[in-house]
Amino acid sequence: MSINIKHFFTLYFYTIIVRYSRLITFMNSTIIKSILKSTIVVSLMTSISRILGLVRDVVFASHFGAGGVMDAFVVAFKIPNFLRRLFAEGAFAQAFVPVLSEKRANGEQHEVRQLTDAVAGTLGSVLLLITILGVVGAPVLIMVFAPGFSTGVDGRAELATEMLRITFPYLLLISLTAFAGGILNTYGKCAIPAFTPVFLNISLIAAAIWISPLMDVPITALAWGVLAGGVVQLAFQIPALLKIGMLPRPRFSWHDSGVRKILHLMLPTLFGASVAQINLLLDLVIASLITVGSMSWLYYSDRLMEFPLGVFGIALSTVILPKLSSQFATEDHSGFNGTLDWALRLVLLIALPASAGLFMLAEPMLILLFQRGEFTQFDVEMASISLMAYSLGLVGFILVKVLVSGYFSQQNTRTPVKFGVIAMAVNMVLNLLFVWILISQQYAAPHAGLALATAASSLLNATLLYRGLRKRGIYTPLTGWSKLVIQIGGALLMMALFIFWISPPTEFWQATALWPRIAMLSAEIIGAGALYFATLYLLGLRPSTLR
Repeated sequence: MSINIKHFFTLYFYTIIVRYSRLITFMNSTIIKSILKSTIVVSLMTSISRILGLVRDVVFASHFGAGGVMDAFVVAFKIPNFLRRLFAEGAFAQAFVPVLSEKRANGEQHEVRQLTDAVAGTLGSVLLLITILGVVGAPVLIMVFAPGFSTGVDGRAELATEMLRITFPYLLLISLTAFAGGILNTYGKCAIPAFTPVFLNISLIAAAIWISPLMDVPITALAWGVLAGGVVQLAFQIPALLKIGMLPRPRFSWHDSGVRKILHLMLPTLFGASVAQINLLLDLVIASLITVGSMSWLYYSDRLMEFPLGVFGIALSTVILPKLSSQFATEDHSGFNGTLDWALRLVLLIALPASAGLFMLAEPMLILLFQRGEFTQFDVEMASISLMAYSLGLVGFILVKVLVSGYFSQQNTRTPVKFGVIAMAVNMVLNLLFVWILISQQYAAPHAGLALATAASSLLNATLLYRGLRKRGIYTPLTGWSKLVIQIGGALLMMALFIFWISPPTEFWQATALWPRIAMLSAEIIGAGALYFATLYLLGLRPSTLR
């Protein structure tokens, strides 16, 4: 099933950008080809990682299910992963890449080396201190992010604390990996950073299958798998850095002008650049206080939602940030606007059908992927409800990734922070409101309120970011948007009717053997994708629409 999902998303992603790119005339052909090539490479490498991620989660579901033990690991993994998104893929990446791109565009090679050396030493020192504090303060972190654990007698708090002490050093390792990846991306070596996450998934799969049976507490093998994966990921980047002559020689230099500029850009974004991750952790806090298993259901549904987000959203934002930064540094304003406009059109073309597909096929996907071993039919039902809620915000999640690049490429971090804080505050209110409503109505899946609140806040954040770009004159939509929206809407309608018409009842998915289920779901996904693009063509979508 994971291979089919990969084929679906990769196929229509590749089809759109290859089919229509040659006639996108609003941009220099060399530039667009470069962006397309890098985006395809990153997307395909990310696809491999996401496929293995799905395999990993299938193994998790089979071996550990969705109970209290899995809840404990989810928390122990989410906390350093959350900080990783802030320091690695969030605040740091969004601040470091524009500064490095600017230095490379306007400076000498030795100045670029000085910057990377200083950042490596300073960042490494700060992260080492944070790691030590995290390991020592693990019980406090568990109490803060999973307060519901302390109220039970099932030992979840103690187990989560033990595993967090093992997983927390992953923050140091993966942040340095992201630092190395930022250098490689700036130098156009996008494939290696995009492929690197594969090693974490391999490590976790190996830990679950072969190491867990040897442990007194089997689930702790996953924590050691996280730590081992971090070591391998960092080591994998080093040969590539050596090849381009950019392996840093760490030098602590708090007063280095480049370091201080990055820190200045970073500090405001710690709460704004990765607001989606903050929202997910807030979900954990509330989920720990409701039904046991809620964290696990949210985890598995979030993992499926993250697949298109990672394959397309993160890949696209990773590629366009250095390009936008370079265009801004060279004062290529028309190219800057064209790059951003092109990226936003791709988001709608791809994210909307992905969102619709996840919503309508949530239960069949979860049954096929996870319902075996310790993962029951009831777990499928609970996870499918939260996946449907998450899918409503997929477009928002991807738009945020792209839109913040428009700000960070100009080294404007304060504005996204303001919008992110607003979205986070709204998310907190909606979390409490939706969960309270569902509990008061005695709804069996109150955790769905958390997913719905997260989706709503992502859409709000994207809306605020878009309006901010328009008001500041940073982005002006090019012609053809109204027609494009109508065409996508018509194609989505046909796709939805097809899925509704062909999809069998739940009983089929529960009672039928594995291969007929795979064949049926494959037919639905491939057929829906083919119909979507055929309808777009019949409605007159041509390359000129993307101008």
